[in-house]
Amino acid sequence: MTDAPKATAPRHTTPRPIRVPDLLWNAYGRICERLDTDRTGDLLNHMRDRVREHGDDQDLADLEAAERELAERRSRKGGRPPRS
Repeated sequence: MTDAPKATAPRHTTPRPIRVPDLLWNAYGRICERLDTDRTGDLLNHMRDRVREHGDDQDLADLEAAERELAERRSRKGGRPPRS
């Protein structure tokens, strides 16, 4: 069984729970804050980098489609609010 969505599945972002020790999660949060980002943004950037570095044609096509989906969702919702 794979985690890949079915072709007919609705397009959306899905929460993905992962197991992380609390101390590591807290340290990572502090580092992201110092880097003026958040965990989600940083993890997404890491995932993009890995796909670009190691992905095959299908992986790169999926990344491109995912980026379009995120851009469409943000444009419908007015984008992300500015960081304060």
